[in-house]
Amino acid sequence: MQKLSDIATIRTVLEKNGFRFSKALGQNFLINPSVCPRMAEMSGAADCAGAVEIGPGIGVLTWELSQVARKVVSIELDQRLLPVLAETLADCDNVKIIRADVMQLDLGRMIAEEFGGKEVAVCANLPYYITSPVIMRLLEERLPVTSITVMVQKEAADRLCAHPGERACGAVSAAVWYYAEPEILFGVSRGSFMPAPNVDSAVIRLKIRKTPAVSVTEERFFFRVVKAAFAQRRKTAVNAMANTLGIPKPAVAAAFEAAGISLNARAETLTLEEFAALSDGLGALEKTAQERKKEEIV
Repeated sequence: MQKLSDIATIRTVLEKNGFRFSKALGQNFLINPSVCPRMAEMSGAADCAGAVEIGPGIGVLTWELSQVARKVVSIELDQRLLPVLAETLADCDNVKIIRADVMQLDLGRMIAEEFGGKEVAVCANLPYYITSPVIMRLLEERLPVTSITVMVQKEAADRLCAHPGERACGAVSAAVWYYAEPEILFGVSRGSFMPAPNVDSAVIRLKIRKTPAVSVTEERFFFRVVKAAFAQRRKTAVNAMANTLGIPKPAVAAAFEAAGISLNARAETLTLEEFAALSDGLGALEKTAQERKKEEIV
């Protein structure tokens, strides 16, 4: 079925299967015929073992991915959409639908079973309410994924792709740049969906780095430092980090001075390299403090 962006076709299929949109699941189906072919083509799915899609809806993007990828595995949470997808994708013998919650599914195991552990491309029209959690899970688990091409709310796209050191940058932006090279591919107007949302969207692509953008001694502590710096954006990064990390302000200030960073700097002005330097400096101080406590107990 190739007319999945046609409103009349969509309504016929949905009515036939007794389907009604769920606001709770953020369901807005694409009706712009030019969007999904571009997403599929730019996803890189043709250059790897296949594509993993999250939230296929009625299968518009799924069908396009099936035309460029060797195999497509699509993860759908809504049980009600399974009969719809069985009809719309009946001619796609290289598509498999898995009924699951992407935040609960063992993605590493799924890729190993479905693609032999080979590298895949992720491509999805993500519901707005789970955009950041899904992207961060895909990045943090270091799955065999070459790229993540997703449609998200325009505001989220700007935030996710904001470069560290830019005003729009936040903790999630810094994390994205640590793991990947993000870019906004093209915009998608709200009129491209049924029902139409109240905001515009954009398609972004995150090319996964082979190694992180910066080298840090302790990765987990590095992200603690980044989150702490952005936790109180109205304050200087020194004050925000001292308040959030529980490290005395003089020690935090000393780490800034050692890294050659102004004590008046705010989180959004810091680069990944500066965050890395602060992380290593503060991490050494915290480790020393913990060792002293152990000695005092003994």
